Amino acid sequence: MTAPMGLTTPMASEKQLSDEQSESVVTLIREELARRRISRQHLADQAKISISTLEKALSGRRPFTLATTIRLEEALGVSLRRAPVPAATVARGNGVAPADLGYYARQSVSWIEGSYLTLRPSFSDKDAIYAYRTQIIWDDDLSSLVFRESDRQDADFAQQGMVSVPNQSGFIYLVTNRQGQYRLVIVSRPLYGEMFGIMTTLQVGRGNQLLPVAAPIAYLPFATVKDPQFGRIDAKHACYEPYRKVLKRTVDEPFALMLPCT
Repeated sequence: MTAPMGLTTPMASEKQLSDEQSESVVTLIREELARRRISRQHLADQAKISISTLEKALSGRRPFTLATTIRLEEALGVSLRRAPVPAATVARGNGVAPADLGYYARQSVSWIEGSYLTLRPSFSDKDAIYAYRTQIIWDDDLSSLVFRESDRQDADFAQQGMVSVPNQSGFIYLVTNRQGQYRLVIVSRPLYGEMFGIMTTLQVGRGNQLLPVAAPIAYLPFATVKDPQFGRIDAKHACYEPYRKVLKRTVDEPFALMLPCT
């Protein structure tokens, strides 16, 4: 006997997403909450689930069930479950990245792997620098380098994505693609382990308006940084001046050009 249309069977409602699927759903929900500027309680009410269920799933204390995910998708009007990556795009487990990421072998990019102190201008305070951690690691399932951000004061905006290393340009690309919305970082090959370049993303403007923004960015290997500090580093902070000098190298040396409007 099948369930009436629109209802989930007990088996479906109890089916849990995998840890990887749950982590992906958490990331997408946090992005939607931040983008729409709505509370978790509001989302829980719209999805007709308890705030306790939502909080536990978002904190990783329990995986999402299929039924809960479907309710959240209906409330947000977006898909939270990613389609599998086509086999033609990903060469699983062979140690070589797909062509659209530069067709690099793991051995040839192993020197990029590691944790980096990441510095960029603060979007909310023109006289401050924003600092957080970026980890670049090899993903066997995707057969490519991936990156993940953490230790961000605005954790809901933490990014993760793919790393492209094409031989032609000699630059490294950190690409985030969330349902067709992109954030792109282009940095130079490491200079004594450090990487400098430009990031392009969307900045929250007035109300819910989003505006394109570009800014210099620098990645410093953690092994070279003594007592790294995270968050918004203002002019009074002890780390401000050394961080400012590092970030200023991006345009002073230059690793990137900011063209004036004539």
